[in-house]
Amino acid sequence: MKSVALHNLGCKVNSYELEVMQQMLQENGYEVVPFDQVADIYIINTCTVTNIADRKSRQMLHRAKQKNPDAIVVAVGCYVQTGKEAVEKDECIDLAIGNNRKKDLASILKEYLKERELLRTGEQEMMDKTLGDTTVIDINHTYEYEEMQLVQTAEHTRAYIKIQDGCNQFCSYCVIPYARGRVRSRHMEDILTEVKGMVAAGYQEIVLTGIHISSYGIDFEEEAFKEGKSVEVRRAEERLDYSGRSKLIDLVERLNEIDGLKRIRLGSLEPRIVTLEFAQRLASMEKVCPHFHLSLQSGCDETLKRMNRHYTTDEYAESVGYLRSVYEDPAITTDVIVGFPGETEEEFAMTREFLKKIKFYEMHVFKYSKREGTKAAVMKDQVPDQIKTARSNVLLEMEREQSKEYREKYLNKTVEVLTEEVKSIGKNRYLTGHTSNYIKIAILLSTSQTEVELNKLMRVHTIEILPEGIVFGKEM
Repeated sequence: MKSVALHNLGCKVNSYELEVMQQMLQENGYEVVPFDQVADIYIINTCTVTNIADRKSRQMLHRAKQKNPDAIVVAVGCYVQTGKEAVEKDECIDLAIGNNRKKDLASILKEYLKERELLRTGEQEMMDKTLGDTTVIDINHTYEYEEMQLVQTAEHTRAYIKIQDGCNQFCSYCVIPYARGRVRSRHMEDILTEVKGMVAAGYQEIVLTGIHISSYGIDFEEEAFKEGKSVEVRRAEERLDYSGRSKLIDLVERLNEIDGLKRIRLGSLEPRIVTLEFAQRLASMEKVCPHFHLSLQSGCDETLKRMNRHYTTDEYAESVGYLRSVYEDPAITTDVIVGFPGETEEEFAMTREFLKKIKFYEMHVFKYSKREGTKAAVMKDQVPDQIKTARSNVLLEMEREQSKEYREKYLNKTVEVLTEEVKSIGKNRYLTGHTSNYIKIAILLSTSQTEVELNKLMRVHTIEILPEGIVFGKEM
């Protein structure tokens, strides 16, 4: 039995895929060990979203080889897709597998080990020539979703469910469409089967995730045929318009019918998908969490154009308005990039004022990071790092203020919390979890209390906000 150590870099989709890969390896008799231990095989699920992500991927691959020079080091994922030439030249990488073959990891590894053993028993000259090369396995993208099924997850209460892969948006700063390919949606019945299995295993909350989940279902060929259009024509249309065509809301309605499932949380949404009808259908389902991440990136229309984002700030504000018209006080979160090429002080001021107007629960603020191979990387008027840092600090301070303001509205109220873990804060121990709108709640544990119940829906009366930003409360 060979030992294998796995390490993940990047997004929740990567995390989901790594858990499935680990599951497949265990089913095939491999012993999974921590990544910092000596192993026979190291598998690094790589990321390529920025140049820094590329560097981190290389560092982890090299660290694995240093840990055990005789180990087989396997690179999988996005860095393999976009950096094939570098991967092939990297002497630390023995086997490289593209995104569309992750589902075949166990069989690929089995065949690789078999061929490697044959070479070791063959001519020394041939062995030296071949064993030093990197074997690259099929990095061409397909037009169909690569099915993977998860039966367990490292988290005890919340299960991330991948529903689609790929992206058709081609934002000027993003390399992901090249790393992940075009939109490929998972069949609804496969998703329902996986979720039912997770619910049967005790999970009460699921989070729908993917590279661009708002595009879910736009690639289903049967819809194209019904309309008498070729798949290619429909795909071209869907790049810019999926109003009324995305099947995401239909999927959520099917998931809402599953017995035993308590919460459905949505991953990052494209603002344009949130029409009044979409918001009303969401609000009609009690299991859908009133917590919505609408990616913004900039509060200035000119900057959005350079980013190749397909909406205006007015359209974004309208989508937020729809959600707030059907929910009492939904948690709206977002991403913002500061220092995008050409962003002037006036444009940044527009972004700042727009963020003030919307009033987000949380904002993830990123300093623009140049990514080779994207249009933005060669744009004129690149913003100096010190200006990016100054602008980031302004928005981070705004984020702290707005987040605190939102959480304060939930003080002295009774909320429902799904308990997740025991956490030490200062000198005390707390049982922590999240409300449906993703406010983190902490319930004080006594020093003698050793048994706690995780994965339990608990009614809690909120009292105060702790210094760490967590809301303290007492069980009702």
